[in-house]
Amino acid sequence: MAEQATSVGRRLLWAEFGALYIGAPLGIALFMPGHMLFRALAVFSIIGLGLLWLTGGFAWRGLVRGWRALPWRELLGMAVASFVIGVALLWWFYPGALFNMVRNRPEFLLVVWTFYPILSALPQELIFRPLFFHRYAPLLPQGHPAIALNAAIFSFAHLMYWSWVVAILTFIGGWFFARAYLRHGFPSAWLLHAVAGNVLFAVGMGTYFYSGNVVRPF
Repeated sequence: MAEQATSVGRRLLWAEFGALYIGAPLGIALFMPGHMLFRALAVFSIIGLGLLWLTGGFAWRGLVRGWRALPWRELLGMAVASFVIGVALLWWFYPGALFNMVRNRPEFLLVVWTFYPILSALPQELIFRPLFFHRYAPLLPQGHPAIALNAAIFSFAHLMYWSWVVAILTFIGGWFFARAYLRHGFPSAWLLHAVAGNVLFAVGMGTYFYSGNVVRPF
């Protein structure tokens, strides 16, 4: 009976995992208007926190611990890499978008830098790092395969942008965010995400990552 209950529990957990990390992003990409993105993130953040609470055994203080262990070299490296990659991609594909916000709306860039870490990076990190690695730990492989799966799920969650550039960048970013979370804690993952996003928006990558620019291919 105990083994049967465990098997049922795992199947239910897999179903929940699939609904949250596959079904929801697919539904958003296919049906949700772009202007509702932040509302969706808010809803999923509440759901994620609720699931963490239901799981039990999660060290909530871990969300605010780790500021003394920030990986400053990784943060600097993320800023530099985001700048170089963003400039290279735009120079090759959309040269007119290079530093578009800096040149034309510098005051709005300050708004993005203020609110992106809070309204976008923070809820994403809650859903894709603590919830993923705690609640679904029984389903995950060990070591690097778990990080790779997390990065793939994080990339798939950006399907709504319908862009291979976004898919690749979010997979790479997701790998580093997940690794930072496991090594240094939640604050490090959140800051890496915030730094990457803010730098990309500064160089003009809003061409790819701004939901208002999304055009579904159907």
